[in-house]
Amino acid sequence: MSVSQPAIEAFGAGTGKLLTPGAGHATLADLDPRAIAALLAEAGFLVLRGFAPSIEDFSLFVKNHSDRVTLDPARSFHGGDVAQKVDAGTDAVGLHLENGNSPFIPDLTWFLCEKAASSGSQTTVCDGYRVWDAAEETDRAAFAQDITYSRRVEETKWKQFVFHQTGGAKPAEDITFEDFRALAGESDSTTLVQLEDGSAHYTYRTGAARTTLFGERLSWANSVFGPSYNYEKPVIAFVDGTPVPDGLLDRMKRLTDELTEDIDWQDGDVALIDNTRVMHGRRAITDTDRTIYNAQSYIRRDLLDGLTA
Repeated sequence: MSVSQPAIEAFGAGTGKLLTPGAGHATLADLDPRAIAALLAEAGFLVLRGFAPSIEDFSLFVKNHSDRVTLDPARSFHGGDVAQKVDAGTDAVGLHLENGNSPFIPDLTWFLCEKAASSGSQTTVCDGYRVWDAAEETDRAAFAQDITYSRRVEETKWKQFVFHQTGGAKPAEDITFEDFRALAGESDSTTLVQLEDGSAHYTYRTGAARTTLFGERLSWANSVFGPSYNYEKPVIAFVDGTPVPDGLLDRMKRLTDELTEDIDWQDGDVALIDNTRVMHGRRAITDTDRTIYNAQSYIRRDLLDGLTA
């Protein structure tokens, strides 16, 4: 028996979409991954409301759309090996791509709101397509040059990351820096150095404006304004070593602020974000009695067949 489509309506002023259950759509498991991928290619981000998922339902939903799930090694898992509880203090969090300041950027970012705050703590989203299209021509020209992120990562964190990414093939204590280097792969965009205390220092080169998961259109999608709650703050510069001018950053900050939209969470909401196109952040938390889970993954490659944004 065929299952009818969920109800779909606009979310915000851009192309984001809100999905609610249609006839025959009682759970997330009823949704067709190909239809979800096609809708994400158009929308950039989706909010799914009214499906009342458990954390296990959410984790299965993520897995059904993903070839591989990744993680933030500074967070702990809940209900399996997919969902991690969001813990980044109570201050506002700047716009960023998940892991966007590292060579391990995932395709997709997911959120599950188990319990919504009574006020504040909205997740923010900003579509990099809209930002790039609205930016001044001189500012777009400035970002024709790549940027670099450089910082140190503690030994326990990079080892935990390798442990998870390699499926626990080795105990964490037996993982070597060469395992980490192999995971990063051979690339001109990344330089890895092990420091005397065992920590890793990396420099990662990428575009502030980039092509996306679903096409060649440029999106101003990066982590220039992103947080460093559990990590050392990265040094950000143009690839030639010059700092990004404050005036340029100020103009892009004003522009992204103008184009940023809020997800006002309701209990049971799920959000799916194209992490190559849409930046996300958070308003300051004014009610700490809330529970949000995050997941990161790489999309099933077969879901990309025939899709362009």
